[in-house]
Amino acid sequence: MTSAYQEELGILNHQLVEIANLVGTAMNRDTKALLTADLTRAESVIQDDDRIDAMTSALEERCFDLIEQQQPSDRDLRYLIGALRIAASLERMGDLARHVAKQMRLRYPRLTVPDELHSTFTLMGSIAEAIVSKTGEVIRTQDVTLAADISVSDEEMDRLHRELFSIVMSNDWTHGVEAAIDVTLLSRYYERYADHAVSVTRRVISSVTGEPYAGIALD
Repeated sequence: MTSAYQEELGILNHQLVEIANLVGTAMNRDTKALLTADLTRAESVIQDDDRIDAMTSALEERCFDLIEQQQPSDRDLRYLIGALRIAASLERMGDLARHVAKQMRLRYPRLTVPDELHSTFTLMGSIAEAIVSKTGEVIRTQDVTLAADISVSDEEMDRLHRELFSIVMSNDWTHGVEAAIDVTLLSRYYERYADHAVSVTRRVISSVTGEPYAGIALD
């Protein structure tokens, strides 16, 4: 393996971490925008998604070029294919962040989330931030032991998603159908965001070990 080829693989890994950081920043901005009706923040998330898409496309091209030009070993080929799939999941996470921002923009200047659910969405935002931070660390270090923490965070996100669904479906819900739809959609975006982070983690584990990781289900 040439030093130039090793450098290319290192660049790929760095780019994946950078994209993970960007989708994490996007969801962090989303949560703040959502709970304060901050249109400027929401618009920045929508605009920055184009950057995430462009970086993902560039990374995919780099992967295809390396596969074509370098005839990688089985291990490296597994890594490159994993990088393609990881990039696709990260791009979807960026799309989900954009969906949250667009939903907030749709209701502006009104708040999209009822006051009594602000604490729940604040918690979901914190979980999303933590899970993508750990995901970026898994990509950077290839440390598969972090998978357990990510799985626990994903389970907590699932629990909050179910809790919100139960709230909007209960007889005590007084905010109408439109608000119920908003809350359900937003909750689903956060839940899917976490699911894709889990998928990224499993892809890393598979590329490192050569085996699927039974502890995390792949969507």
